[in-house]
Amino acid sequence: MGSPLRWGIASAGKISHDFATAVGTLPATDHQVVAVAARKLPDAEKFATLHGIGTAHEGYLALAKDPNVDVVYIGAVNNAHYELGLLMLEHGKHVLCEKPLCLNEGQSKRLVKLAAERNLFLMEAIWSRFFPFYRQLRDRIERGDLGEVREVEVEFGFVLSDVDRLRLKSLGGGTVLDLGVYTIQVCLWAFGGTAPEKVVASGVINDEGVDLEVTAELHFPGGGIARMKTSALQRLKNTAVVRGSKGSVTLHDFWCPLVLTDVDGKQRVDMLPKARHPFNFQNSCGLRYEAEEVRQCIVAGRLQSTTVSHGDSLLIARIQDEIRKQVGVVFAEDEQFA
Repeated sequence: MGSPLRWGIASAGKISHDFATAVGTLPATDHQVVAVAARKLPDAEKFATLHGIGTAHEGYLALAKDPNVDVVYIGAVNNAHYELGLLMLEHGKHVLCEKPLCLNEGQSKRLVKLAAERNLFLMEAIWSRFFPFYRQLRDRIERGDLGEVREVEVEFGFVLSDVDRLRLKSLGGGTVLDLGVYTIQVCLWAFGGTAPEKVVASGVINDEGVDLEVTAELHFPGGGIARMKTSALQRLKNTAVVRGSKGSVTLHDFWCPLVLTDVDGKQRVDMLPKARHPFNFQNSCGLRYEAEEVRQCIVAGRLQSTTVSHGDSLLIARIQDEIRKQVGVVFAEDEQFA
């Protein structure tokens, strides 16, 4: 394929800025951001000017209908993912959707089904798994360097209690969806994608009825246990430790790791390239890895990535639903798919 993959961006917020900036570090022969859409045209225009994007759309339908766009990156708030995902797929666009894919497993199943029916690529943007250190961890596990994986311990917390997308139920808030998607995915990564047999969770909810802190255990077949904690009330260690019968590996800043403590106890360090603009979030230049995965899949005619498969996304959604149920967090959208 000689021509570059043409990206459209849905929502002109902070994560979309980081994504566009990261894509800008990839070869222009492979990737081009050609359009951006926001609810308000001035927001889209400002974004387009900053990033050198040719087309700014008012509203998302215009982006869905744009004939120059191959794939849409959805960077909108959690509760908009489902509708926007459906809209883009219905108009023949491939989709890379920010995590969580949807608010629950019911919505996620519908989205996955539509993508399959339309023969389009769909992936949840679990960018963490495309960092080289995730691949290295999986290789170590598969080679048997850690022995039998027995335990994962992962913490993810920041002081975020005043952030609307996390605090408000109307935006699909809570740490299970916002941070838990990361902790759950790393546990599943370490245990080879196997579904846990049992989930045990407890947490603290705010007056909106969304969770601000959650502790959960995932019990896997064969006795393996993953322990996770998410918090919007305090900064935690933010590491993931994978312990096996022969040794352990630690991913530091595990959701976007540039430092890994290896089986031999030595620290390995990775680098990201320089970009044109500053980023809003830590190590966001690493979003380039998932963008390149999307391109490679689409070029090869694959409708899903083996690294973040539809099955992976549905399993994560099911675990999130179960944790929310145990903690007592209910969204209006849960009724819709009961």
